Amino acid sequence: MSNLLAPPPAATTHTSSGLSLDRRTLLAGGALGAGLAAMPLSAQGAARGFTHGIASGEPHANGVLLWTRFVGSNEAKLAWEVSDSAQFTRVVAEGETLAAPGSDWCAKAQVTGLEPNRWYYYRFTGPDGSRSAIGRTRTLPVGPTSRYRLGVFSCSNMGFGYFNAYAHAAEANEFDLLLHLGDYLYEYQVGKYPEMDQIVEGRAIAPTSEIVQLADYRLRHATYRMDPDLQRLTQLYPMILIPDDHESANDSWTGGAENHQSATEGSWDARKGAAMRAYREWLPVSDDPWKAYQLGDLATLFRLETRLTGRDEQLNVASVLAGKSTPDEMMAALTAFRDGAWADPSRHMLGAAQEAWLAGQLRASTRNGTRWQVLVQQVLMGSLSTPTAFADALPANAPEALRQRVVAGAMATRAGLPLNMDAWDGYPAARARVFEAALAADANLVVLAGDTHNAWGFDLAHDGRAVGVEFGVSSVTSPGFEGYIAQVPPALMQAALVGANPQLQWADTAQRGYMALELTPQAATCEWRFMSGVRQRGTQLAGTHRMTSALGSGTLAKG
Repeated sequence: MSNLLAPPPAATTHTSSGLSLDRRTLLAGGALGAGLAAMPLSAQGAARGFTHGIASGEPHANGVLLWTRFVGSNEAKLAWEVSDSAQFTRVVAEGETLAAPGSDWCAKAQVTGLEPNRWYYYRFTGPDGSRSAIGRTRTLPVGPTSRYRLGVFSCSNMGFGYFNAYAHAAEANEFDLLLHLGDYLYEYQVGKYPEMDQIVEGRAIAPTSEIVQLADYRLRHATYRMDPDLQRLTQLYPMILIPDDHESANDSWTGGAENHQSATEGSWDARKGAAMRAYREWLPVSDDPWKAYQLGDLATLFRLETRLTGRDEQLNVASVLAGKSTPDEMMAALTAFRDGAWADPSRHMLGAAQEAWLAGQLRASTRNGTRWQVLVQQVLMGSLSTPTAFADALPANAPEALRQRVVAGAMATRAGLPLNMDAWDGYPAARARVFEAALAADANLVVLAGDTHNAWGFDLAHDGRAVGVEFGVSSVTSPGFEGYIAQVPPALMQAALVGANPQLQWADTAQRGYMALELTPQAATCEWRFMSGVRQRGTQLAGTHRMTSALGSGTLAKG
């Protein structure tokens, strides 16, 4: 059983293509009411029982974390069972957990005592005898491991469309483990992102306001968990999740966020605490801000936290250029910024404690003979600058705001500055320290990144030495460059980006989807899978793209 894919349990979610997450659907799922007052979702008299499916996460060789939600009149004691068959003819682990209003009726169970590298089935039973759906999960391997397959996702904004990438991965039924790199949900009010004319019919979110308080974050999680494709995906596979910024607020850092205004929205610490409390309630995640997972002798996965625990505030090129009226003044300001604040070695992305932990873990992984060291994290590490040709390629009727951004980006490129200060590009000294730790450990580094809504394949280098490769995943639904710079055809966009950025080997800036990453002792192979669309529900692919890095090469194979 250890190397075979166990049969999937039957789907129990509503799977009609006409599913509409409207007010009635949310009420039936126990999701309406939390934003109305600071109380549990059930307080408005909504549905009872198992309301939002099941999920598993935080796997290790001998156990896994199980999740469900059960709404009762009072706190409810749930029984859980784990079996090696979907018929539960033999229960191999069992116990009890509590669903209570203090955790928004969400319940978790930490299972131990399982065998490595095996599929298991699990279920919950309520005090009234009702049962949850049957879930399937898998423990991590120990010792020699010949193959491991990961599904990788990022940026699932419900308003922009259907989670077809989730549905395709569930149908594919070929993964050992799933990774979600962040932006599992979005915090904006209805009409902000997406705008009203971009919202796909039937993809309603609650509350309609921006989420700021604990009740708001809980309700937004509940809305997303009503999606049948998300429910089916988490029913079939264990998932490791990391938050990016939208789980709290856009462009977040330790002391604030671009989308947080203390004058009207209160304390950032309070908002951050509410966001992370709801996140931990509603998802099968541990309280560890960062963690390592061992896939036998094949790979170590390092789940990093790049947002809320150690990140310094993002720098801003626009503020550097403010008040500068001539090209000479602008270039002088950019040059001073490049050599000063941008290069400042005291700036952190991970924070000193996490940096030290990662360096030590990289050394331990390679010392133990593990072949691959995989960074499971949020934002791009590869260097990416604005192609200077973009300024000339914009049509005459391009919006003036877009033209100004592109011209400023091109000028920053000429000054030796990157495109995105919110990515690792905005923290070059911190990135250099991670690269130096990887080189010192003789790591075979694979970096996974989300956040950008586009797909990327990078060769990572430091001081002329190959460090590893990066696979950047497109979004589940959120628009990429095609939604921001529609005036530039995607083929031209991609060619210009690759041509202007030596580390970048390939890009796709106009399609939504996910990644299938296969690790073997010889190679790491990424297949980007692009959906035919997200405005209608369906699992048809528009195409795929594959890239491979041979063990020890530190680069992507060309061609």
